[in-house]
Amino acid sequence: MKRMTRLALILLASLPLASCERMMKNMYDQPRDQAYSANPLFEDGASMRTPPAGTQAYASGARAGSSSGRQGNEETIRGLQDDAAGTQPYPVDGQLLARGKERYGIYCLPCHSPVGDGDGRIVRRGFPAPPSYHIARLRAAPDRYIYDVISQGYGAMAPYADRIPPADRWAIVAFVRALQLSQYAKLDELPAPISARAQAALGGQPAAPLKEDEP
Repeated sequence: MKRMTRLALILLASLPLASCERMMKNMYDQPRDQAYSANPLFEDGASMRTPPAGTQAYASGARAGSSSGRQGNEETIRGLQDDAAGTQPYPVDGQLLARGKERYGIYCLPCHSPVGDGDGRIVRRGFPAPPSYHIARLRAAPDRYIYDVISQGYGAMAPYADRIPPADRWAIVAFVRALQLSQYAKLDELPAPISARAQAALGGQPAAPLKEDEP
């Protein structure tokens, strides 16, 4: 009899544990709308909602997605600081230029070309040509102007803020500056081996100045 009583008490004690597990499962597997699904609760009938104007993300990245937003806020704060910077916030070194070159090759090169003269492959197939980076107006433009054009778009160019993080936009700015410098570098300011190769490629004659394109 005592054994049966003890067994019954053990079973009764285990019931709350089972209910807790069920409640946790219900919490994580609760009903939810799928992306792009319909929802009659809202006037536009869409389940996906646009954040209110001025909304700022608290956390982002893989850690935010796996921690219910408790982690990943450092990345978001850095992105906000980068987006508010008036000038280049990163040291212009080989690492930054390499990153900028990679991102430029993905997002900018098809229109702006490898040297930034606006004669990319898409332009050769009929897309409106962007201005060359090497005109006086863009060589004199501040870094922030180039960053804003990448972010917000300009003319036929679409905005890229939703595809390129702020840090990568600044890396592209640094690489654009390197492209501009490469087209206007003075031979006597180059290292001797590079100057000699440039002179040989030019046939011993200095390069003619580039013509100013229309903005």
